[in-house]
Amino acid sequence: QVQLVESGGGLVQAGGSLRLSCAASRSLSTMGWYRQAPGKQRELVALMYKIGSTNYADSVKGRFTISRDNAKNTVDLQMNSLKPEDTAVYYCYAWRFTDYWGQGTQVTVSS
Repeated sequence: QVQLVESGGGLVQAGGSLRLSCAASRSLSTMGWYRQAPGKQRELVALMYKIGSTNYADSVKGRFTISRDNAKNTVDLQMNSLKPEDTAVYYCYAWRFTDYWGQGTQVTVSS
C-alpha cells in the first residue's frame, strides 16, 4: 500500500505564493497534483512523469511549477501569482499500476 503525505497549503492573499509538498512511501511512475473546489469536479493541476516530462492545466501554466525528487520520492508544487479561483483542496496524486491519492490540503486565496 502506497502512502502519500502532503504538507503546505494555507491562506494567502491574491498575488501571493504557496508551496505544496508530497512524500510517497515508495517510488512511483507518475506524481502530481489535482484540486477540487466546492461544488466542482476534481481537476488536474500538474503531473510529472518519472522521465521528467510535465503536464499542466491551462489555468495554471506560467504560474505553477511542479518538481520532483525521484531519490526521495517527493513531488512539490510551487504556486505563484495565486488567484481567488485557485482556492480548492489540493490532492497529491501518484500512479503505479493504480491510482493513489493523498488526504488533501486546503489552499485558500483571498481577494
